Amino acid sequence: MSAVTTRFSENILDATNAYGLFITDEAELAGLPEDVRQAARAAAEQDGKPGYKFTLHFPSYFPILQYADNRALREKMYRANATKASELGEKPEWDNSANIVDILRLRNEEAKLLDFKNYAELSLVPKMADTPQEVIKFLEDLGRRARPFAEQDLLELRAFAAEQLGLATLEAWDLAYAAEKLREQRYAFSEQEVKQYFPEPTVVEGLFQLVQKLFSVDISADQAAVWHPDVKFFRIEKDGKLIGQFYLDLYARNGKRGGAWMDDARARRRLGNEVQTPIAYLTCNFTAPAVVDGVSKPALFTHDEVITLFHEFGHGLHHMLTQVDEIGVSGISGVEWDAVELPSQFMENFCWEWDVLQHMTAEAISGEPLPRDLFDKMIAAKNFQSGLQALRQVEFSLFDMRLHDDYDPYGSQSVQDVIDQVRGQIAVITPPAFNRFQHSFGHIFAGGYAAGYYSYKWAEVLSADAYSAFEEAAVGGNVVSAETGRKFRDEILAVGGSRPALESFKAFRGREPSIDALLRHSGMAA
Repeated sequence: MSAVTTRFSENILDATNAYGLFITDEAELAGLPEDVRQAARAAAEQDGKPGYKFTLHFPSYFPILQYADNRALREKMYRANATKASELGEKPEWDNSANIVDILRLRNEEAKLLDFKNYAELSLVPKMADTPQEVIKFLEDLGRRARPFAEQDLLELRAFAAEQLGLATLEAWDLAYAAEKLREQRYAFSEQEVKQYFPEPTVVEGLFQLVQKLFSVDISADQAAVWHPDVKFFRIEKDGKLIGQFYLDLYARNGKRGGAWMDDARARRRLGNEVQTPIAYLTCNFTAPAVVDGVSKPALFTHDEVITLFHEFGHGLHHMLTQVDEIGVSGISGVEWDAVELPSQFMENFCWEWDVLQHMTAEAISGEPLPRDLFDKMIAAKNFQSGLQALRQVEFSLFDMRLHDDYDPYGSQSVQDVIDQVRGQIAVITPPAFNRFQHSFGHIFAGGYAAGYYSYKWAEVLSADAYSAFEEAAVGGNVVSAETGRKFRDEILAVGGSRPALESFKAFRGREPSIDALLRHSGMAA
């Protein structure tokens, strides 16, 4: 199966790398932030062309959807991204339609050979959930709880778009743009304003300081051969002893796979009298520092990118802070797939804490930390459109589970039929008919999340409940508790897959997980 999944990934990468939209009339870029223009200008200069170059790498195309006043430009970029690697894309040889069917047929064959009814049942063997029906029930229940909030989110967005933006019909390429305008009006700040306070060196140093306080470790720069000048290498020590190392590859570039992920370079294990320490790859695709007219501009992260960095570092901590010497269950190995997101999603919560952010922000020009009033606005807007976001994840998760549970890859029903049916059941926003999201859904077709994408929401229940232990132990509102951090390290991070994840959670929390903290954190509590 590896050959066809490799083709699937390569088609996405080829389609992404091949696309370039060059714009020479700056008037077409009205609304775009200056740093986005600078990055596009630098990309065009690198190609030896005038004007501005935009690509399908997320830091390039998404700001157009979010900020560009030019509706036609937004539509063009949305369509290019929504059809990449499909029969509607630029080149037929990059079409993943046949690859998707081949992957599903091979998985179905594998399941039958191993005496399972379908691939979903096979996939759930090493997971916390027992049956596809249990997962579907969980997702449908979460969808039912989120739907009223999503409907209200959409109602407000449509009304705002019609009254304030003159958009009688809210199209898919208008959603991010209208949402950003509504956010700015309602909460009196923009993501671009916040971004000025998150330069890369300050963010990374703030992350390291937090980890050091929480888990009683030390992080410092280290030396190793790297595959690109942007890549950095670090070591983690505890009580002066090396316990792990990691590569940090933060920036998007041509030829690099999109998205963000952690992977293991090597795992902890015992080799005779010695212990091999773990090494992790921590990879993101953020906007790189731009050089325009010979002047270097610092990389500035959006708050969402900061959250992504914390997320991936959580995976890295799970891999590197393990104390298990058996390679099959050290670090993330052997951890149930629907629990492996617990440490990553847990770390995201700290990105919303004042006592953390004030030490990891510095305004790009003045160097001043994030102002408290701007932070308060961010908190007020934290759950902005959380209903729509929750339903989107439920939609993706249910599509994944249905594909691997009751879809017949030899039957007359198409994969598009399945996603259309799921959207009819779950979504309050239906994408245009040309949308081919599934053709670049690498998580389930090439990334190990087949019949497991629900893990993000499942583990979010665990992570939110785990984080509530820090909230309960907070002193003066400061959740950075070394004592609670030690317990989380010892009972969750250190034990890896050496015992069931539910036992590890109960050892940390003292009880079984509850969905209440997730609903409260998401602004969807009853």
